[in-house]
Order: sequence, then structure tokens, then C-alpha cells
Amino acid sequence: MSTDTLVEGIGDWLIEQALADSPFPGTFRQLCLKLQSIGIPVVRARVTWPTLHPLFRAETLLWHQDEDLEFQQFNHQDRESEAWLQSPIRWMLEKDVTVMRRRLTGSDPQLDFALMRELAAGGFTDFLGIRTSFTGGRPALRPDGRADFGLYVTWVTERPSGFSDGDIGALQRLQRSFAVACKTAIQPRMTANITDAYLGPTVARQVLSGQIQLGSGSRTLALVWYSDLRDSTHSSETLDEASYLALLNAYFGCVAEAAIEAGGEVLAFIGDAVLAIFPIKGHSCETGETLDDVVRAATFAAHRARAAAAILNEGRRAAGQAPITFGIAMNIGEVMFGNVGIPRRLSFSIVGPTVNEVARIEKMTKTLGAGVLATRAVAETDPAAWVSVGEHPLVGLENPVELYAMIEAPAEGRPALAAPVGGVG
Repeated sequence: MSTDTLVEGIGDWLIEQALADSPFPGTFRQLCLKLQSIGIPVVRARVTWPTLHPLFRAETLLWHQDEDLEFQQFNHQDRESEAWLQSPIRWMLEKDVTVMRRRLTGSDPQLDFALMRELAAGGFTDFLGIRTSFTGGRPALRPDGRADFGLYVTWVTERPSGFSDGDIGALQRLQRSFAVACKTAIQPRMTANITDAYLGPTVARQVLSGQIQLGSGSRTLALVWYSDLRDSTHSSETLDEASYLALLNAYFGCVAEAAIEAGGEVLAFIGDAVLAIFPIKGHSCETGETLDDVVRAATFAAHRARAAAAILNEGRRAAGQAPITFGIAMNIGEVMFGNVGIPRRLSFSIVGPTVNEVARIEKMTKTLGAGVLATRAVAETDPAAWVSVGEHPLVGLENPVELYAMIEAPAEGRPALAAPVGGVG
């Protein structure tokens, strides 16, 4: 059987892998082995692709014969790192080059990149890099104005004579089929990255599973967490946009991160407020934790948020900036978890009396001078962490509601009520 026929067979196999939604790491490993089986002497290969992720700009797999695959993600800030500035892929992007070949040995080796010198020192003899656009060859710029590199694959051999012209031709012919398999495999991952970042993992799963009709959803027992930033109107009027955005993100970093790390899920940033949920297992909800575990987790998250804010405020005071102050409220009850809005523009959120009450309870944190307030349903589950501050009327409710303030973790002597971070707002 001719080499061309064998290469064509591998190309057909790659398309079959794409149609079958085969895991991409396994496809990449098998591709390398199939190339070896038809006489193309690859011993090291790397595939790199772009990703839509709030933390990472690209992902890569490195294959080396007789070793496990190595997966790596590149942070957005790495774009200015020395490794990126000296990389072959950056050079290919800037020069709009789609194929790069570098001989690493012989009378005139081309060792113009640190990577080439590293490979040559490792005993490799030839390097081939191939870049394929995911946009059909059209210039594709991201919002930051930088070109997107599509699929980038490198092949390396240690055969003394390097790659033959036939080897290079075969690898180039297979690149498009490989790009199809890669793009098909990474698209769901990119979609999940975006939905997780903007909707949260639980809502993302609901949406991607098909719950995208107005009114669809389910009733869920949960601890609802609500936090609001103090004096945000004054800050928005006195700070420039960049400073105010930095203030908001610093506050969100304290509160939302604490809730997520404790097992909660942030459903929405409502202006300068954070709405989160801790599902309670049981009733109609088959996920989540027990009531006791949820209350302990949410209480721990509140302590953690306040501790993070205290550290943040030390730096803000040292810089001559006003400290951030916020309140946190918690309530337990059954909520409707589903789609609201209009058929063509939906939001997946929670609604119900429990949600309305928790927002009103949070407003009482300022009135009562307590940083964290909760209802009896929360406090009675962990009574050592809470103390009653009496019954208080809430807007829209006929009867007063008994509220409980979170007790600070004692340092010395008697425990104290948790006052708003930065003082009473």
C-alpha cells in the first residue's frame, strides 16, 4: 500500500474521530503512533489551541514516545513573558507564516530560537511547525486586537537525516483533518468555559442540558446568601471609572470567592450585590449537602469574606483609600430555580419569598450595626455561631422577623458580634 493511501486513511480516521466526539488527548496520542507505524519518524509532538477562559488564553498537549501526555494551560498574562516573546509561534503569527522548518543538526543548523537550541541539545535533529487558522484563512482578531493562532502543531524527529520531503508533505496534508478533529473536540470545552464563567457550573449544566425555555426549572431547598456593598453610590460618583471598577472587583473578590470556595454558587452580580446559593440535599433537590453542612459552610464563608476584607482594607488605608464595607445576609427556604425573562432573552436565577426576604435582611445589617445577619432557620442549625438581636419589621412582611447576628471567632475573652468590615457603614 502506498504512503499516500496510508496518509489518506489516517485523514479519514481523524474525521471519524471528530464525528464520534472522541476524547482529544486519546486522538492525539493515537495519531502520533499511527504516523510512526507508516514510517514517519516523529518522536515528539505538541498541539496548541486557543481557548475562551477567564484565566487561560491557550492550552497545549505534549507527546513524547514512551511518556505520558503532558497538558498545560497558558495564562493571559503570559503573553508578555520572555518565553512567549521568544517563541516560534509568536514569530509565525507576526510574520503570517503557516509552516516553519528548522534543521537542528548538520553543517548549518538553524538554532534561532531557544526552543531549537534546547531540542538540539536533547539529541533531536529536525523540527516542523504548522499553523492552521480556525477561520478559513480570514484574518481573525480578538477584541484585544491580536491575531488568533488557530491550531498550532509541532513535530520533532531524532532520525539523523531529519524529515524527508515526503514526511513533511504527509504532515501538511494531515493538518487540515487534524484541525477539524481538534476544533470539534475543543468547541464543547470552550462553550463550557464560557457558560461556567458567566452562569456558574450548576446553571451552565442546566442550560446546556436544554433547560432554555421560559418558566422551566425546579423548586429547590437552599440557603440563599446575599451581600451588598456600602456607600457604593458615593464611590461611583467620586471615583473615576477605572478606580470604581477596581473597588467593585476587590469587593467581589472577598465575598464571591469566599462563597464559591465554601461550596456555594454565585448566581448573579446585581450591581454591587452578590446573590449566591448553597443547595440543600433532600426534598426535590438531589444535589448539594445536608442542612448542617450547608450552614457551617456558609458561616465559614462569611468569616472568610470578612477576614479577606480586613486584609484588603489594611492596604487601602495605607494607600490613603477608604475601606470597603459590606453586609451579608443568609436565609433558608424553598426557591424556584429556573428561567425568567422573555422567550428571546432569559436569565437563569432564583425567585421566591426567601430571596426577597434575604435582600431585606441584608439592609438591616447597617441599621443594627452587624456585619452578618441570618434568620432562625440558619441560626438554630449552628446556635454557637449566632446570637439573637431581636425581632424586626421587614418591608413587605406582615410580621416582624427574629434576626441573628454572627458571632466573631473569639481571639481573647468574650466573643463579639460581627460588625461591618471597616466600621458601621
